[in-house]
Amino acid sequence: MIAKQGTWVRIHDVVLTTEERAPNIPEDTKKVPLEMWTKGFIIDDGAIGDEVQVKTITGRTVKGKLVEINPYYRHDYGKFIPEILEIGIHLKTLLWEGDKDE
Repeated sequence: MIAKQGTWVRIHDVVLTTEERAPNIPEDTKKVPLEMWTKGFIIDDGAIGDEVQVKTITGRTVKGKLVEINPYYRHDYGKFIPEILEIGIHLKTLLWEGDKDE
């Protein structure tokens, strides 16, 4: 898939390899590279896997491997729980009307 100039994309880059990591960090941290994922507008056309440059929302120019075109959030907060809705309604009543049992 090709990303045209100006498309919102996500890139990945290894900032520091395991050998380049500082000696005073925890052992488990030393075992993995320091990685960066950045979103921005692609400067020149590119395909997934290509080394590209992006301009971020803050105006920085960053380069990395193109990993996603038009990225979006895929997380959610789980399935609906009726009890939580009831708690919210009860809490609003307490806040706005007070506790009638007092």
